[in-house]
Amino acid sequence: MTGALVLEDGTVFWGEALGAHGTVGGEVVFNTGMTGYGEILTDPSYCGQIVTLTYPLVGNYGVSAGDLQSARPLLSGLVVHEACFSPSHREACWSLDDFLRSHGVVGLQGVDTRALVRHLRRHGTMRGVIAAGVDATPGMVEELVRMARAVSLRGVVYRATCSRPYHLSGRGPRVVVVDLGVKAGILQALVRRGCSVTVVPATATAAEIMSFRPRGVVLSNGPGDPEDATCAIAAARELLGRVPLFGICLGHQVMALAVGARTFRLKYGHRGANHPVCDLNLGRVFITSQNHGYAVAEEGLPAGVTVSARNLNDGTVEGLEFPGRQAFSVQYHPEAGPGPGDTGHLFDRFLAMVTGGAWQGGEHADERKAG
Repeated sequence: MTGALVLEDGTVFWGEALGAHGTVGGEVVFNTGMTGYGEILTDPSYCGQIVTLTYPLVGNYGVSAGDLQSARPLLSGLVVHEACFSPSHREACWSLDDFLRSHGVVGLQGVDTRALVRHLRRHGTMRGVIAAGVDATPGMVEELVRMARAVSLRGVVYRATCSRPYHLSGRGPRVVVVDLGVKAGILQALVRRGCSVTVVPATATAAEIMSFRPRGVVLSNGPGDPEDATCAIAAARELLGRVPLFGICLGHQVMALAVGARTFRLKYGHRGANHPVCDLNLGRVFITSQNHGYAVAEEGLPAGVTVSARNLNDGTVEGLEFPGRQAFSVQYHPEAGPGPGDTGHLFDRFLAMVTGGAWQGGEHADERKAG
């Protein structure tokens, strides 16, 4: 059945229905990864977004349970050039089409994704609507444009967070993870290192977080405008200097806002598994997995906060240090999933802060093997 992606500027991309049928709106973004669509589909950071995959063939190895980064996909829709309906992999549990259908995710295949990505790179990320398996006729375009322009992503972080605290057992130190849309890979990286992990909602106050008597706190990745995460910003402001803090992606931006820095929206974001980042502390370049549409502005960083990493494609801030406060943050994903495991050692650095041990700056063997 036919379908269409209609952007807020009136541009139309025709295709064929994939997954569930229906009409959905969202912010249209693209990911340049060549593999890892199972993790991308279930990354809560895509909540409210229509994700375009730039690699031309998607679904050839199916979707496996081990790929999943959350219990269900939160993205609004998926756009691909060609979908494989007969996957071949020993760990595949679903085909791409079956997985999308089972979770009610509307998608399109047969789209000229190269033209779509070029359009977004030229004009910037914009809102759009997928009409798939419905009467997506040329006469409907004006109505779909109106729907696209009405799309709002305000407050998506509160759609992506958990509803109540929960625990993951471990014999090591207690670590609280503030769930702003946390990926399973982050929790697994902490549990693998022996941490006893407590996950709390994005609305948790500093007092509620400290009631679990944590040795350290992680502010996780998540979707949307960082300024919407007002509860987490307030909590981070109170926690800085009281307990070791590690911010990842949205958590990095939240920590910056907590000390009075500014964030801004990127033209088309960083979403992929091959972004080069220079770690200024180690003097090394790492290939990183990224998924964000906002960045921390270097201009106006308060005194005492320093840039620790920089994106080598566009020079944006990729890491911050908070000297004397036992806190640091990164814009990229050290747990990968999908992507390279080059920066998994940052969890070791955080754990050294938590336990009072020494960190040598080496890479963690599990992450290096997984990468």
